[in-house]
Amino acid sequence: MNKKILLSGVKPTGRPHIGNYFGAMKQFVDLLNTGDYECYFFLADYHALNLIQNAEEMRRHSLDLAIDYLAIGLDPKKATIFKQSDVSAHTELAWIFDTLVAVPYLMRAHAFKASRDKGIEEYIKNKYGLLGYSGISNKDLPDSEKPAISRTPLAQKALKEFNEKINSPEYTAESSFNLTLKVLESINVGTFNYPVLMAADILLYDTKVVPVGQDQKQHVEYARDIAQKFNNAFGETFKLPEPLILGSTGIVPGTDGQKMSKSYNNTIPLFATRSEIEKAVMSIVTDSSGEVPTNVYAIHRLFRPESELKPLYEANKGKYKALKEALIDDIDAFIKPLRERRAELAQDEAKVRQILAEGATKANTVASAKLEEVKKKIGVL
Repeated sequence: MNKKILLSGVKPTGRPHIGNYFGAMKQFVDLLNTGDYECYFFLADYHALNLIQNAEEMRRHSLDLAIDYLAIGLDPKKATIFKQSDVSAHTELAWIFDTLVAVPYLMRAHAFKASRDKGIEEYIKNKYGLLGYSGISNKDLPDSEKPAISRTPLAQKALKEFNEKINSPEYTAESSFNLTLKVLESINVGTFNYPVLMAADILLYDTKVVPVGQDQKQHVEYARDIAQKFNNAFGETFKLPEPLILGSTGIVPGTDGQKMSKSYNNTIPLFATRSEIEKAVMSIVTDSSGEVPTNVYAIHRLFRPESELKPLYEANKGKYKALKEALIDDIDAFIKPLRERRAELAQDEAKVRQILAEGATKANTVASAKLEEVKKKIGVL
């Protein structure tokens, strides 16, 4: 029986933390190990180019990400692991798809909306000098958790002034258009166009399953829509992928109680040393009004079953230092074998590059065949 094809891409944007691990990385490995899927995992370096525009940083992050995933158990004998940039069919197919999609359609993408809202914030701050306006939207949160601009009183006032200005009688269509351009000037075309490249990533491999979080379903919906547009225009060519919603571990809190995120500088690195773990855990903000430190417990439950935690926390009510020390021991016991495996892999970067090169060869075989089919359908071959 043919296995379903599963594909996922990850941007190489820096050192992973335990929130990344429990939110997605571990689940990728678990899916691979079921044996139910033919898996493709790629380093989305072209997507990362929207964020990283330094050659050495891109090289380092890409190699580091490959090492990270190999260290947590992503087996190159079971999965095809490669860099997006090593398979040129991704960007070539994206251009073909560009000719089928309209600008308003792409303006509905979550990433574009987040960037647009940020542009509006910056414009209003610069134009009206509104203090304390920053932080209204948060790019690290899923859309369902983002505080909408309209929910913030200060933002309501600012946006009202902004909209009144655009709609005022003295504002011509040209002036309105120029103001819109001013708001959008910080958004690059790559950010605007990323759903199309993502659709190409997915559709090149006849992907059936794309593991995503609940808030990322739109990525797969765009791929389905674009596949259907192409099929309608040129004949049946692409299969329609389905999202596989990853199980939720809930929001993993950072050391300050907010969602764990590199942008908040509140993370516990996935491959942290013992001393790094100690420093991070001891900095976890605790609620002095209760006997159980909520943030400590929320992180601890990732590493120990509740059946073991409840008696531990009951026996140490109010003893925050003891509970943090127990958490340090449990995190270190979990991370230590991953850390050692990663260190071993990092000693042989040539082997890691070879794994990526072999993965690219396999991926190119599949992607080139699909691209050739597409080119024949559109009439350039």
